[in-house]
Parts: sequence; C-alpha cells; structure tokens
Amino acid sequence: MSGFGNDFATEAVKGALPQGRNSPQRPAFGLYAEQFSGTAFTVPRDHNRRSWLYRMRPSAMHDAFAPYPWGEAIETGPIAGDSFPPNRLRWSPMDLPESPTDWVDGLVTWAGNGDAAMLSGIGIHLYAATASMENKAFFDADGELLIVPQMGGLRLVTEMGVIDVAPNAIAVIPRGLKFRVELTDGEARGYVCENYGAPFRLPDLGPIGSNGLANSRDFLTPVAAFEDRDEPCELVQKFGGALWTTTLGHSPFDVVGWHGNNAPYTYDLARFNTIGTVSFDHPDPSIFTVLTSPSASPGTANCDFVIFPPRWMVGEDTFRPPWFHRNVMSEYMGLIHGAYDAKAGGFAPGGGSLHNCMNAHGPDKASAQAAMSAELKPHKIEDTMAFMFESCLPIRPTRHAMETPLLQEDYDDGWDGFEKAGLPG
Repeated sequence: MSGFGNDFATEAVKGALPQGRNSPQRPAFGLYAEQFSGTAFTVPRDHNRRSWLYRMRPSAMHDAFAPYPWGEAIETGPIAGDSFPPNRLRWSPMDLPESPTDWVDGLVTWAGNGDAAMLSGIGIHLYAATASMENKAFFDADGELLIVPQMGGLRLVTEMGVIDVAPNAIAVIPRGLKFRVELTDGEARGYVCENYGAPFRLPDLGPIGSNGLANSRDFLTPVAAFEDRDEPCELVQKFGGALWTTTLGHSPFDVVGWHGNNAPYTYDLARFNTIGTVSFDHPDPSIFTVLTSPSASPGTANCDFVIFPPRWMVGEDTFRPPWFHRNVMSEYMGLIHGAYDAKAGGFAPGGGSLHNCMNAHGPDKASAQAAMSAELKPHKIEDTMAFMFESCLPIRPTRHAMETPLLQEDYDDGWDGFEKAGLPG
C-alpha cells in the first residue's frame, strides 16, 4: 500500500474488519480487537499514530518475561561512561559471525545519546547475521527501528504484514511491533537507528515547495498477512535497555486484519529526488534529508536520516565536495555501497564514522586537492550511497566501539599535510 502516514485498511480474510466502529462486542470470526498506539492519545491529530488490529489471540496472552541470556553487546541511552573523546572516529566493516547467528543475536551497539526513558535520543547499532530467526520474534519497547541493510536482503515478517528489504532500501518498524527477520541471501549486514524520540516523519519542504526529496507515494506499507501456527515461539523484547524473553504457545503473527496509520513501511532510496545547486556553492546537507524525528526545539532534529545518493555536480567556481565545517549537530555516517566523495579511502561499505558536535571535519587531503584542481564541468557521481544519522545531542561511542580492532587509529592522518595558504607580501 502506497503513501507515508496514510490511514490504511487491510484484511487477509474478507469481513475481518468491522465497519463503522473499532471495538465491536463480538468481532467477526471470534477475533480480538486490540489498539496499537505509537503516540500519546492526545497528540494533535496530524501527528497521532494508532492502528486497530484484529487478531486470533490477544497479545496479552503470555507468561512473565525473564532476562534474555544474550545481549551483552546491546546498550541503550544514556550510554554508560564518565566521559568520551571529542576525536573524529572511523571504523572498518564488522565481520560476519563464524557460527550461525540470527539478527537479534547479531546486533551490536556502536553509539548513542539521550535517554530512552525520557523519550529523547537515539541508539546506533550494527548487525551481522548468518541465520534466519526460527520460531522466534522480537519487539523493541524502547524505540522505533530504522533498518538500513548494507549486504544481503531481509524478509521482515511483522504483525501487520511482510516487508522485503534489500541494500539501497530501508525499513522502519514502529516501537513495540513484533517482527521476525529472515535472511533471503544466507547472510546479512547493516545498520540500525533506534529512535527513542518522536516517530520519524517527512521533513517540511519550506521554499522547495510541494514536491521534492522523498515523495510520500514511494513509501510502501504491507497488506495484512497472518500465520495460524500452534507451536512454541520465543518472544524477545528490548525494554529499559535490556533484553527479555518469554515463550508463546503460538505464532504472534496472527493479525487477520488491521486499519490505522501506525504501521511498518519500506522506502527505496533510489526514488529520492536529489536537489542541488544549478549556480554556485554547495548547499546545506539538509536538502538530503529523507526522514526526521523532531526535538522540542523547532527546526532542530532529535535525529535526521540523510542520504548522499548518485547526483550531478554542476556548481560554477565551487568546491563541490561537502565543505570543511564545524557543526552543532553530531553525525554518524555509514556507507551502503560505492565510495563517498569526501573521502578518498578508508571509508568502506559496512564501515562508519563519527564526527561529534563542534569538532572540525571535511574532505581528507587527497579529496580536497582533487576538488580544488578539478576542471569544473558537469560531473555525475555514479556509484555511491552514503547516509548519515544526525542528532542535536552529542553521540557517545560505546566501550565496545572504542576498543574494537575495527577502530581506525590513523583516521586523523587523512587531514595531515595541507599546505599553508600563501599570502601576498
């Protein structure tokens, strides 16, 4: 189903959805009505998110949760530690596990900020998996999940339908929605932004006007689909920064129909309408924003999801790569495929970098020199898809991220050797 934030209605069995009401005394086929809320009840209507699910059993039908025996690699804001360095950081890609590992067990927290309990900030995780989840489901009570595959396709079986997502596309799973991750290519690697704050929405376009960037019609939400399986299923949830587990006697994916606007969705990044200069100067990277989670301060994001896709560069008398700058926002960058035009080497697909607020960064020496000496004619950057999780809060790397051998100790060397400007006289 097409559209961002639409109020959808879908049923896998004709007649499963009640008409004219949400919670009839006796739903059709003996189903149970359940509201799934993604915002407070009293949030203004244009930002309110809720759906009604009609399922074979109530979600409340489960035993108590106990600590999940795996999950030492998972952390949640506020990230532990007394202080963290302001240094620019970069990591090589994470290796695939040698033993069969599913998506949940393959998650590792790399960085984060804010406080999940205060509904502010983000967690940044990487995943590397070599096995599908079997008789197992997961949901995150701490935040909404933005999944960015880098290698290998994922089939996301959710309570509200099935999403297939591959590299160069994203999927967003609402806070609290149960899902299972199946690997369509045998192994997978990628990034996850766990959003503790306001749900992601499309950014306002301002003077751009009514069209541009990510078009709402290109976001796809699954139609209803259900499983009728009476066999044990482990249910893992992330709550309060820890993982918890219980066992159901049935599949939790038993929603026969649903309606509302709190639902998972996917988006093909190749459909992004990239906008840039047709005269001079490199515009602010804000024009590459796909989704935004606003903070309480107008115009300031709890998190922006920004991409740097294939695009034409035509600016006259212009330094075309992202310029040198110091920024009040903090930036975690990843690379899905190809090369990033601001870094000549070292920034590999599956890797990442972190530039915290007010710390200077920009193109490395090789990229800067090439840009300053290039013949300025129209040039298309072809093979690339970089992205950024940008936040108004400083991003703290985890202890694991600071101690892993994947941390590139020589990252700062890329800015060595710039020649001093030669002034007249």
